[in-house]
Amino acid sequence: MSNYPASLSLKPLHRLTLELFAVIAIKIALLLLIWWLLFAPQAKPDTSPDAIARRLAPAAPTPPAGHP
Repeated sequence: MSNYPASLSLKPLHRLTLELFAVIAIKIALLLLIWWLLFAPQAKPDTSPDAIARRLAPAAPTPPAGHP
């Protein structure tokens, strides 16, 4: 019997393979999380001609103070 726990009794190559797959999976998960938080597609703005016309239209004049 070996003095190592069952998880360490795997052949070194199998253990290394499992560790590498775990590291790669964690890195992919972290990259996906970073992409989702920083670069996820945002809602597209309204680019219809009416919406653009409203954006570019001059602001309505405000009445001077004291004259409603």
